[in-house]
Amino acid sequence: MKALRIHAGPAARRLIEAQGLRPGDVRVVPGAAGGPKGLILGPIDRFLFGDWLPRSDQPIDLVGASIGAWRLANACLDDPMRALRDFEDGYITQHFELPPGQKRLTAKQVSAQFGEGLRSFYGGRAQEVLKHPRYSLHVITAHGRHLLGREGRGRTALGYLGAFMANGVRRKALGGWLERVVFSTPDAALPFATTDFATRRVALSEANFAPALQASCSIPFMLEAVHDILGAPPGAYWDGGITDYHLHLDYRAGPQGIVLYPHFQQAVVPGWLDKGLKWRHKATPFLDGMVVLAPAPEWVATLPNGKLPDRNDFLRYGNDLAGRIQAWRTAAAEAQRLADELQQWLEKPDLAQLRAL
Repeated sequence: MKALRIHAGPAARRLIEAQGLRPGDVRVVPGAAGGPKGLILGPIDRFLFGDWLPRSDQPIDLVGASIGAWRLANACLDDPMRALRDFEDGYITQHFELPPGQKRLTAKQVSAQFGEGLRSFYGGRAQEVLKHPRYSLHVITAHGRHLLGREGRGRTALGYLGAFMANGVRRKALGGWLERVVFSTPDAALPFATTDFATRRVALSEANFAPALQASCSIPFMLEAVHDILGAPPGAYWDGGITDYHLHLDYRAGPQGIVLYPHFQQAVVPGWLDKGLKWRHKATPFLDGMVVLAPAPEWVATLPNGKLPDRNDFLRYGNDLAGRIQAWRTAAAEAQRLADELQQWLEKPDLAQLRAL
């Protein structure tokens, strides 16, 4: 049983049929939102950024939302292998201690602990990311509009109800409630077109790096929004996965080459509110140059609990911290098979293993 499945859009397949897949062909690497699911991509990340991509020298755009932005920021640090390992270990062992007499943490408490963790992890190292000689980082956030322009219990709930209903009618209508704000490495152009959805680009700086990254990970109602990020339009900023869950972006307008996408599933879902809208899960011409690296469902069924790690595990394991950590460590370790199979395929591409996207 193969653990890894490789899916390619038509343009990507033509290139691979002609010459295989080389490090110099890659122009964009996306990183999806999805919380703990991203843990199974650690071995692939370490192989790509620690070994394979350094064999080339072309500029590469890294586009991430939520945990995907965090993963890709690590790839821009001076020692990406260590950063990616430290990230994996810290994410697996994270623990939110409940104060005495409290049944659950408030969004404010979760945000405070999460923000402190980010500042500790990247303290003094933002410039390593911003001045990377090859990689340009693009951190996607969801900026509230109208009712969602400021956070408040009633207005936020009502605003997201409106966003949900608008998105159900037409994805572009979601732009009336939320806009995509991308915090990018200074002077780096966006590697995708923005005609699909209301979008702004803001330059990343040492001052707004941590707030932007925290905003991109701030799940509504679970964490607080990040307000008034320096250099960006005023207002509330939430998880970038709300507008761009799996980065289903129009990469055709970006630099010519392969969009290489380590992902935890085949489908590239546009926004978080589209998860239940199966007709929006299909590939579009936006993804013609994309190669998706995804785990086979049969392999996923062999992992602890027969699934990928996810946020529900916090409820499943409750106070059994050691049990959750063990399950997540096992899944992350088993994911080494994904990287090993990818390395073997890149050395000797088998077109019979190349599936349609």
